Amino acid sequence: MKKSPFLTKILTVIPSLCFILGATFAVAENTPTEEAPFRVGIIGTDTSHVPAFVKLFNAKDAKGDYKKVEIVAAVKGGMPDNESSWGRKDKYAVEIAPKGVTIYKTIEEMLPNVDGVMVESVDGRPHLEMARPVLEAGKPVFIDKPMGGNLWEVLEIFRIAEEKNVPVFSASSLRYSVGTQQVRNASPYGETHGVDAWSPCHLNEAHPDFYWYGVHGVETLFTMMGPGCVSVSRTSAPNYDLAVGLWENGKIGTFRGIRAGNASYGGMVFGSKSVSMTGKYDGYKPLADEICKFFLTGKSPIDPRETLEIMAFMTAADASKAQNGAHVTLEAVITAAKAQKVQTFTVTLSENGTVTLDGKTLTLEELKEKLTKNVPEAYYRVILDNTAGATDEVVQNVLINLGDAVFVRYLY
Repeated sequence: MKKSPFLTKILTVIPSLCFILGATFAVAENTPTEEAPFRVGIIGTDTSHVPAFVKLFNAKDAKGDYKKVEIVAAVKGGMPDNESSWGRKDKYAVEIAPKGVTIYKTIEEMLPNVDGVMVESVDGRPHLEMARPVLEAGKPVFIDKPMGGNLWEVLEIFRIAEEKNVPVFSASSLRYSVGTQQVRNASPYGETHGVDAWSPCHLNEAHPDFYWYGVHGVETLFTMMGPGCVSVSRTSAPNYDLAVGLWENGKIGTFRGIRAGNASYGGMVFGSKSVSMTGKYDGYKPLADEICKFFLTGKSPIDPRETLEIMAFMTAADASKAQNGAHVTLEAVITAAKAQKVQTFTVTLSENGTVTLDGKTLTLEELKEKLTKNVPEAYYRVILDNTAGATDEVVQNVLINLGDAVFVRYLY
């Protein structure tokens, strides 16, 4: 396929992504079989995706690739400032444990017992820190949506994967719905001239707007349109969003995010032969099929440049909203993300609630001052280590005194 001018610019911004394209990696010392399957561990038991995947992967009547892949371990994870995460981590862990899944306390304890990992945390902020030790251990990683908590973290995941020569794959299950794939690969509607895609688009203040749930509809849009989006303009209202993407070939694709009324999944494809509805949701299995292949072959089914475009599209949509609907280029947000001055701090709590940073004991006021940015482009990240077992009240008091820092991982 001829490389597009925009993708050439993208690769100029992050040339290291070239390594992943077409590469195949060793994913296990021995070829997986039904008797000795590829062992998968899960990080983050705080989403309904977890029991759904365990049901598919560990079925007694498994067929095809599923006979050679089994989910055998999990780490709960969870973010205590996000009820959607913290309130469900125990529920799903209890549900999957009787199905052959050993629950480990830490990622480090789990890693020697698995061949690959699925990062499933419903909250995208800890995805980088969850994936980091897995990639450094040389084990392939599937990362559920959203790939990261922001665009810089997505770039960092790809950077580590390149450095360690380890495959990584991220996608929404909407990508592999039958109708969506048909438009991408053998469209009965002729050449695709444009697509309107839609999905639920609930917001979460800890994430860029579309990262939390709109990612499903955005991935539907990109699956049918293909890569090559140049810029995004967004109109936003309390219950709805409309993001208009301009592709380099002059085609237009839109994403409608829905927060009121009938919030379904779907799309309309404008083809050279006909205009038709498509893109309905077909469940988890089509994605699980691809995850199985990924672990067995060591090759991502998605060009990482397309995954990067999806994340940049959603980031540019936020920037457009802040600029009253102005068109924002994907190249601009990628460049800005790479220019961030990033510092990651580990804040440690003692059992009695004492706060330590860089070996120094601090008051909450001092902590807040320390984590207040002194340059606009700085990005401060905090890993909160509460393995000593300070109370929930202490944890919450610390979380509201992080200054400008983003809370990205909770150890307990």
